[in-house]
Amino acid sequence: MKIEEIKKVLSEFSLFRELNDYELNKITEIAITREWKKHSHVFLQGDPLLNVYFIFDGRIKIYKSDVNGKEQIVGIMKKGEMFPHVGFFRKGDYPAYAEVLEPSILIAIPISKFENVLIENPELSIKVFKVLGEKIIDLQNRLEEQILNNTYEQIVKLLIRLAQKDGKERDDGKIWLKADFTNKDLANMIGTTRETISRTLTKMKKEQLIEEDENGNIILNPDELLDEII
Repeated sequence: MKIEEIKKVLSEFSLFRELNDYELNKITEIAITREWKKHSHVFLQGDPLLNVYFIFDGRIKIYKSDVNGKEQIVGIMKKGEMFPHVGFFRKGDYPAYAEVLEPSILIAIPISKFENVLIENPELSIKVFKVLGEKIIDLQNRLEEQILNNTYEQIVKLLIRLAQKDGKERDDGKIWLKADFTNKDLANMIGTTRETISRTLTKMKKEQLIEEDENGNIILNPDELLDEII
């Protein structure tokens, strides 16, 4: 990818959208573009924390794994998003795994060089803090869901969150959510079992709380689902 192409791509990320041409050039100069194959890992949990990545194309699964190999999905990142958020102001190792779910193109920015750019551009530092703040609020909400809600309520809120983040609104007001997640993926997002997810989704379909098209995509109304647990 040529320098001007990288510059154009980065300018579309919310983090860099308000930068002037000079500031954006500073970011572009230190950026590295690479293509990644499906099922490869961008980094492993415990690897030295060296880069922050911006997704130009593809999907990346961020997950943690315990000593028994049990997986906890932190998030599924897609085009227009960055990871890991902890990379900016933290020394040490990557706190999770980053697996490529489909052929992807990532733009990597070395943390050491990026920190120098932040020092030179205080306004960019403020924007980074805002992005981190939004991430912290999301993680706090998810933790609260696990502490205060039963499994059924957690599944409902997970579907609503995925619909709001990745779904597409239809003409009838319902949200169409592409079947990018297996029942195992959904289970690993909230720490339950695949069987529990399967039973709950079947129950929801019988009660007409959600629909499923011929390709396995889920159709739902977030407000109606939320009414079920309020």
